Amino acid sequence: MRNSILFTVLLCAAVVTMQAMASSLEVNITADKPYTVVNHGEELVKVQRIQDTDHTIDGSFAKTSRPCPPFCVNPLNVGEGVATVAELEVIKFMETAMYRGDGVIIDARTPSWHQKGTIPGSINIPFTVFEKPVDDPELAEVLERLGARERHDVNSVMRSLEKVGLFNGTQKTDTWDFSEAKQLLLWCNGPWCGQSPRAIRALLNLGYPAEKLYYYRGGMQMWQSLGFTTVLPSEMSIYANR
Repeated sequence: MRNSILFTVLLCAAVVTMQAMASSLEVNITADKPYTVVNHGEELVKVQRIQDTDHTIDGSFAKTSRPCPPFCVNPLNVGEGVATVAELEVIKFMETAMYRGDGVIIDARTPSWHQKGTIPGSINIPFTVFEKPVDDPELAEVLERLGARERHDVNSVMRSLEKVGLFNGTQKTDTWDFSEAKQLLLWCNGPWCGQSPRAIRALLNLGYPAEKLYYYRGGMQMWQSLGFTTVLPSEMSIYANR
């Protein structure tokens, strides 16, 4: 509660300070939104587009062609019921679900990619964690931190009723209760990157509700091509503060 109040105060102060700067921006996010502010760990980060209209991306995200496999173009839909989103939806997620505390943005890339820079507000949970065996303790810890609850000795009659849709049963499995689990927005390097699609498919196989999953297909390549703010990671990991 105290952290929420502190963040609200800091956010209001940041907005007041930045409003004076907004009128001078030439490259806005939309016609009526020059920037947004996101909580990244214990810091407030201003998310906006690069103002240099001659700026171009270089390095890994300037490449147009990579060997396929493994770097094949992913479909728009990676799982039934999973919403595919673009940049404005990512920003809206930052301002709503993540701000409220019931949403998490997940950088599903391996740590070596994550260390090069990430989208503000993201935490790094490599896709390999979600692909671990269902009884793996590391996977269990991650799911619990995302709001899932492990189930033990489930009554067989109750479970039968859940399977026909009663008692919020569509968000429960024999071993996990996802009814209080957070909304997750997952991303990786771009339309050619298979890391976040693999994470999403693994979550679906675990029983994570599809309606709580979002796929940002554009990933880091599209994020950078539009000149959005990136940050170097600090302790933004699901494993921090154990």
